[in-house]
Amino acid sequence: METSIGLDLGGTAIKYALVNRQGEVLYQGTRPSSADISAEAVIHQLLECINDVRAYASSVHKVKLKGIGIGTPGIIDETNRIVLGGAENIVGWENIHLAQRIESETKLSTILANDANVMGLGETMFGAGKSYHCIVFVTVGTGIGGAVIIDGKLFNGYANRGTELGHVPFIANGIDCACGSVGCLEAYASTAALIRTFIAEQAAQGVETAEDEVTGRFIVELYKKGDPLAVKCLNQHCDYLGHGIAGFINVFSPQRVVIGGGLPEAGDFYFEKVRKAAFRYAMSDCAVNTEIVPAQLGNMAGTIGAASLIFSL
Repeated sequence: METSIGLDLGGTAIKYALVNRQGEVLYQGTRPSSADISAEAVIHQLLECINDVRAYASSVHKVKLKGIGIGTPGIIDETNRIVLGGAENIVGWENIHLAQRIESETKLSTILANDANVMGLGETMFGAGKSYHCIVFVTVGTGIGGAVIIDGKLFNGYANRGTELGHVPFIANGIDCACGSVGCLEAYASTAALIRTFIAEQAAQGVETAEDEVTGRFIVELYKKGDPLAVKCLNQHCDYLGHGIAGFINVFSPQRVVIGGGLPEAGDFYFEKVRKAAFRYAMSDCAVNTEIVPAQLGNMAGTIGAASLIFSL
């Protein structure tokens, strides 16, 4: 059985797995990423994850390990060998020759890709996008990431520098974004933006809440109980997100927009609000063949997608 190792690197944890060509997870685990320490600490953790999977694979009869796929935050160079930068949540994660380093340590072929791209690839091959050829994948979390699949293949722009869907300009002269620009979609429609808005609205009403006490899930629970402020903020969030998705529909006219991430797991009501906003703002002729659906692979999409990179060799 031919398999590969998939690693999904995040600011808090690394999710990793042994995956076969059918997208089945044979073994999986998580490990702290040490992203707040240093790039070298992160690489050490990645190697520990790989060693764990290799130990399991060596104990299983007829498992052939073909290579390693890594999904990482940031911008990857056109040969998918170097992390150039753009990962604000990992200390020192710039100009890292990651594929070469991992290959030299493990003697296994290694491919890198942006984390949102591998999530989109996983959903395209084995999840909500399976059997579709033109897909826009959007992940909603602390930030907003995305991937574009055209004719069944990841589209990354020239030299692999594009498809930063969360950083599409959204509001002219808007609020500051973590990327260094202003008015990006992420600054208005991410979970972090929802939380920031909710806390600011509470403060305006004379209510002080510790920032670490407010999460997307907390706001969703208040919404379900009919809390007026939670209803107002979540409605605004869904309208912003739907407006941004409408722009993607107008540009790409995808068969499916697949939405993943923590906040979209709130339930069907969330998707109905986002769908309604997206189709309200999108051009009807561009949207006529588009469905907006939830992701299916959950938090394993990035790991499975990263592993699948190796099967394209």
